[in-house]
Amino acid sequence: MGRLKYIFIVFLLIGLLASSGCALFEERVPSHASGEPINPQWHPLYVDEGVGDTLLESELVEKVAPAIVSIFTGKVTYDIFLRPIPETGAGSGVLVDPKGYVVTNSHVVEGAESVEVILSDGRRFEAVNWVADSLTDLAVVQIEGEDLPFAHFLSNSVERLEELEEVIAVGNALALPGGPTWTKGVVSYLGRSIKMPNGVVLYDLIQTDAAINPGNSGGPLVNMAGQVVGINTAIIAGAENIGFAISTDTAIPVVNDLVKEGLVSSAWLGVLITTVTPGIKSQYDLAIDYGALIIELVSPSPAADAGLKPLDVIVKFDDEETNTARELVAAIRSHEPGDKVKITFWRGEEEMNTEATLIQRPSS
Repeated sequence: MGRLKYIFIVFLLIGLLASSGCALFEERVPSHASGEPINPQWHPLYVDEGVGDTLLESELVEKVAPAIVSIFTGKVTYDIFLRPIPETGAGSGVLVDPKGYVVTNSHVVEGAESVEVILSDGRRFEAVNWVADSLTDLAVVQIEGEDLPFAHFLSNSVERLEELEEVIAVGNALALPGGPTWTKGVVSYLGRSIKMPNGVVLYDLIQTDAAINPGNSGGPLVNMAGQVVGINTAIIAGAENIGFAISTDTAIPVVNDLVKEGLVSSAWLGVLITTVTPGIKSQYDLAIDYGALIIELVSPSPAADAGLKPLDVIVKFDDEETNTARELVAAIRSHEPGDKVKITFWRGEEEMNTEATLIQRPSS
């Protein structure tokens, strides 16, 4: 079991670099996000249900650039002599509403005591509110504006993108002055899961070889129609051209919850999972070559209470077949806290059943 967690989950070295706005972070710090809804009556305008027409690169830049923002954060820490030390960070974001709602990463604003947003035209705004969800690494920052430009997100991007399709990452790379940095690449993989150093697992990610640099965190990954298909979130330290963006499959519902409720209301089972493949089946002598393999189990949790164990393979969740980890995540997300669900799983050579009562997902 000791080696299992290191083979199939990508570990990232992600750490906030003071004054540089890095996309790489290393420790959890107290959140100063309000937790208060931004607009409970919000009617979003930014979601596209269909893929748009391909644009010339100049047309794409003209369409997307006005919605890209730079984010600068500030906080005060103390040295061993209790002397205050100001710290700053920088990241990126994208406007999704003309009233000034900005989507970014949770780690960009985590621990911040002040947040400043700079628009592409140079206008500066102090954030009046921000809400964040560390378990999806997403946040929404509110500024007070009217008739601001905003980007359009393509819904369900994992299903609508193709591997080797061209994409462009945009953001405030290295906090360089003069406007956002644009880097072009392709979709390298769809639906990747990665485990952060803090134990949080991000699902449904888009892997790309488009260069994602420190400061790009929170900026958009766009298709050649200028639609946002993901939010840039992480890179593999020491690797070349391996970056990740949170797909709109995750981003759109999370942003909706953050704006309307101030938090993400989501059911929770309490397992770390990966998809069973023929290779995993062979390596771990599993009885089947499909399903969601439990790598780690949180205790206490609904999964632990239901008697599930590491190396169990979940194949059905409340009458929904779960041939992949992604399908199990989707099945859990379709339920509400308090729901009682039947789980079918394999343990060794035996197919078994149990029941679990889902609870509200922990905040961190």
